[in-house]
Amino acid sequence: MYLNPSLAATQSPPVMEARRWIEGQCFPPERPLLNLSQAAPVAPPPDALRAAMAEALADPATHIYGPVLGLPGLRAALAARMTQFYGGSIQPEQIAITSGCNQAFCAAISATAAPGDAVILPTPWYFNHAMWLSMQGIEAVPLPGGDTLIPDPDAARALITPRTRAIVLVTPNNPTGVEYPAAVIAAFRDLARKHGLALIVDETYRDFLSHEAPPHDLFSDPDWGDTLIHLYSFSKAYRLTGHRVGAIATSPARLAQIEKILDSVTICPSGLGQRAALWGLENLGDWLAGERLEILARRRALQAGFETLPGWQIRGAGAYFGYVAHPFDLPSDKLAQRLVHEASLLVLPGTMFAPTGDAKAARHLRIAFANADQSGLKVLALRLQDFTQANS
Repeated sequence: MYLNPSLAATQSPPVMEARRWIEGQCFPPERPLLNLSQAAPVAPPPDALRAAMAEALADPATHIYGPVLGLPGLRAALAARMTQFYGGSIQPEQIAITSGCNQAFCAAISATAAPGDAVILPTPWYFNHAMWLSMQGIEAVPLPGGDTLIPDPDAARALITPRTRAIVLVTPNNPTGVEYPAAVIAAFRDLARKHGLALIVDETYRDFLSHEAPPHDLFSDPDWGDTLIHLYSFSKAYRLTGHRVGAIATSPARLAQIEKILDSVTICPSGLGQRAALWGLENLGDWLAGERLEILARRRALQAGFETLPGWQIRGAGAYFGYVAHPFDLPSDKLAQRLVHEASLLVLPGTMFAPTGDAKAARHLRIAFANADQSGLKVLALRLQDFTQANS
């Protein structure tokens, strides 16, 4: 059997690998599994949104092909929301709706780079980004975040070669939760523009920022679409992960090329998901503000719990994630599997978010703390405390 060698060389899906660690496991009743592995809301959409979705099911237009780049009403509403939030000017023709933000990234890369090209990807990186680059035969060039976990534009400059086509930023970051300062983001935009590169900024988790100010002013540049490819997800905002609704903002000229990709893969995004996203944009502003406050409260609970854990250190915390350094002389992939068996905890190792052999990644774990309420995060701290004492 012949396989595409680029595909065969790509790592297996990390979340699916982690799920295999718990297959067939029996967890004691007094210590049930606490699953903090996948960054996804565990609750369904709010009742009002589900009611609106039920009404949408009665509309025959929900069930037929729609425009490849998404429903005009949703594109216009998102453009208006982004303009209100970021400032500047974002037009509906600069927006495309995609089948989730992962597809938005894949389309952005496919429109920007070809096999043999290179893309700069800060580490620790979001594993699906690295996987897609690998599948396409595009080199993922690691840009270490350093002690702050914030990538350095000057360090990125040194990595640019004639093969480089794009720089990718994820903020708030997955897996670290770190929010990149506006000045750093602007510096990357200037760097990308100077070298004729695309700057891909994934803001899947922008609705859960620690502050209410715009995270950057990239859209105030009247020519922003020439350099910037902005990615967003409705999945986390409105608990629509199963409906796969994301978005791209960039120039109409680039979207004309992206349309070819989307038409060849899904033809159009889910009609029901798009209608749900539009209803959320129009009606759930206050509800989403409350969701943000709850996530911030969970972050504080995580931080408070780790203050009681000697040897452990939170390196980054924000949006849905805590990125923590562990105190053991054991690589994080081995440690994560031991935590399943000895503490009924499922978290992802830092090794899943970095190139093979990255020594720093082996010292870290990612905790998707949005998957547990505040009482669950207290349980997390107690179990890690017991595990640490038992293995000291």
